[in-house]
Amino acid sequence: MIWQQLQSLAGSYPLALRGLGMTVILSLISLVLGTALGFGLGILRTGGNRLISSVIGAWVDLIRGTPFLVQIFLIFFILPEFGIELDAFTAGIIALTNLAACFICEIVAAGIRSVPTGQVEAALASGLSRWQRMRQVVLPQAMRIVLPPLVGQYVLLIKDSSVVSAIGLTDLTRVGWLVVQRVPNGLLVFFLVGVGYFIVCYPLIMLARRLERRMGAAHGEVQL
Repeated sequence: MIWQQLQSLAGSYPLALRGLGMTVILSLISLVLGTALGFGLGILRTGGNRLISSVIGAWVDLIRGTPFLVQIFLIFFILPEFGIELDAFTAGIIALTNLAACFICEIVAAGIRSVPTGQVEAALASGLSRWQRMRQVVLPQAMRIVLPPLVGQYVLLIKDSSVVSAIGLTDLTRVGWLVVQRVPNGLLVFFLVGVGYFIVCYPLIMLARRLERRMGAAHGEVQL
């Protein structure tokens, strides 16, 4: 029985590769766009303009406080009622990019706020412009704090990408649902789906751990 199921699973290998490839492409594009947008929002949120900071904060809180499944349904099913037609791939990219940007915005903002005020005042006394202070003084110091949680957020985003299967996009999770209809062993099928996600996420997990260890060691040296 198990042997027959394994043979059936072997026949689904091309479909599984297609689903894995879709998950990687979707996650990669969303990570790149979400990181760029998240850094921009994080810098604006700490820029000193109360109105801009409040608007960004309200949007970030809204996205972080609502289920991602609801967000992607709104983009894919509700926007067409207003004349905005999106295919499943585009809707998935928009939803994941927005989700990543909101979480990354908070990570970046926290990193910027952690930079000692004296460093900023010294840069200001040196005659640097706001952009020069941010680029040459604040961001280099903030990145040491931002990097570990940022990489950890990448792992979470890859796992959240499984939700796009709900709108019909053939990612790794969707492939699992398709295969389990032919191979009536959900435990085995979704165990292998989980292995696929683990293979994609594990290098990032190890990178996050390494960055945390390096950051911890550097902090210990400073204290000494």
